[in-house]
Amino acid sequence: MKKPTKKAAPKRKSVMKGGKIDKAMLPSRHVTEGPERAPHRSFYYAMGLTEKEIHQPFVGVVTTWNEAAPCNITLGRQAQWAKKGVKAAGGTPREFTTITVTDGIAMGHQGMKSSLISREVIADSTELTVRGHCYDALVGLAGCDKSLPGLMMAMVRLNIPSVFMYGGSILPGRFRGKDVTVMDVFEGVGKYAAGEMKPADLHELECVACPSAGSCGGQFTANTMACVSEAIGLALPGSAGAPAPYETRDQYAEASGKQVMELIRLGIRPRDIVTRKALENAARVVAATGGSTNGALHLPAIAHEAGIRFDLDDVARIFKSTPYIADLKPGGRYVAKDMYQIGGVQVVLNELFKGGYIHGDCLTVTGKTIEQNLKGVKFPKDQDVVRPITNPITPTGGVVGLKGNLAPRGAIVKVAGMHRLKHVGPARVFDSEEAAFEAVQAKKYKEGDVIVIRYEGPKGGPGMREMLSTTSAIYGQGMGEKVALLTDGRFSGATRGFCVGHVGPEAAVGGPIGLIKNGDIVTIDAVKGILSVDVSAREMAARKKKWKPRKTEYQSGALWKYAQTVGDAHDGAVTHPGGKAEVECYADI
Repeated sequence: MKKPTKKAAPKRKSVMKGGKIDKAMLPSRHVTEGPERAPHRSFYYAMGLTEKEIHQPFVGVVTTWNEAAPCNITLGRQAQWAKKGVKAAGGTPREFTTITVTDGIAMGHQGMKSSLISREVIADSTELTVRGHCYDALVGLAGCDKSLPGLMMAMVRLNIPSVFMYGGSILPGRFRGKDVTVMDVFEGVGKYAAGEMKPADLHELECVACPSAGSCGGQFTANTMACVSEAIGLALPGSAGAPAPYETRDQYAEASGKQVMELIRLGIRPRDIVTRKALENAARVVAATGGSTNGALHLPAIAHEAGIRFDLDDVARIFKSTPYIADLKPGGRYVAKDMYQIGGVQVVLNELFKGGYIHGDCLTVTGKTIEQNLKGVKFPKDQDVVRPITNPITPTGGVVGLKGNLAPRGAIVKVAGMHRLKHVGPARVFDSEEAAFEAVQAKKYKEGDVIVIRYEGPKGGPGMREMLSTTSAIYGQGMGEKVALLTDGRFSGATRGFCVGHVGPEAAVGGPIGLIKNGDIVTIDAVKGILSVDVSAREMAARKKKWKPRKTEYQSGALWKYAQTVGDAHDGAVTHPGGKAEVECYADI
């Protein structure tokens, strides 16, 4: 193993003068310094700030706290500790909040159309708050699926010194001697519909499945992106692990507040950290933990903010060459708390590093490299939550990319925990999730079918809904291993089974998924990475001539606005030109 190296931040004008931070070199000078800013300062005096505090660096402490779901309700508490850390290190914290849409509650109805769109609103609103008030740095705390990437996107976009922190996972519930998560409740609905679960049993399960504050406990999207935050270098090592109720989270929050002040002094910014190598490290961790397919949507979006081209093809290539080593739900047996108890994502990172899969020279918010951060991490004995890199669960990642005449721009499927990796069957086509769910509840499908749910992509939804209610109903009916699903929308991180999402181009723009018909034979091969339909190019061209765009019911408001600007899932479903088109970086104003 090569000797650890410390990667220096790029040379730029220092903010330090005489051993102290020079406010004249920071964005907040525009609201606090000089006689012309007297009116601005008067507002800060009104909020109880002292003259000293006004002339210190301003650090935004942003959370997605709200009462929408258990994912978010501890974030306010943790924010207070982050503010203490900022104060102790010589900064002036300015707390603010932004929205969250919680997938578990939005799932299975029209509300899910708001979910992915919330990622953009979170990033945009954070950017606007920071720009409007000229904050110098950012600490961000998030809990739900889209709030994690949303805040990381904002950090990279603004490029001011930033530290991200996950709010923590929920504790597992206990149902008749077994650990359970909300996924079991969704699948319980399917069992109830199939007559295999009594109403009283379903009620008992729903009452115990989510026993605390925190994000869904399996390796669903929130915990996947929490692992990403450490792997990509934007979060302190170990900060992703502890469940939300644990007081150790408060210590990490305080440390995050202190560290953001150190990043100001060192001149380390998010784009120094989020490089192509760091993105590759993040993709490795998604694959190695059997993480959510949504990782393939959010990593390209984060890269886009930095002006780095890192699309679904790049992510899929890394997934394919990464061993799957963490036995986590939904495909495996364990939950986030179990991985925390054996050492957290640092154990996974260290195994990947030992195997040569991780770039150890990537800079992180500690001011040190990944390799330096991993020094001292040991593989825990007497556990099987995480396997040694020499004995993986499978030699390739838990998530696989697909391409073919049905998905020229790619698609993705989670294979963690699956026993069959190929499915050939007739298409059973639905033009909305509601239509598909209704057919599934009525059992109007057959073993071997490929259930196609289309016009649910970023534009066509609009909003690219997740389909957990439908997939869980199928599993609850005992058909999870006997059919396949295919959509230009998304599947929840809690989804399991042969479920292919992100099919592109989407139906709304005339992609092949919008041209297939009932009975067309579809081939899904997760070994060869193929997604194809047995229809000739001539026939597909003829169908394309007859195809007409569909109008959604959303012709005003936020969903309409999103549909006008959103791009392909292949590139992260982004809504603006990104860092590559940037003329002036906010951090340099």
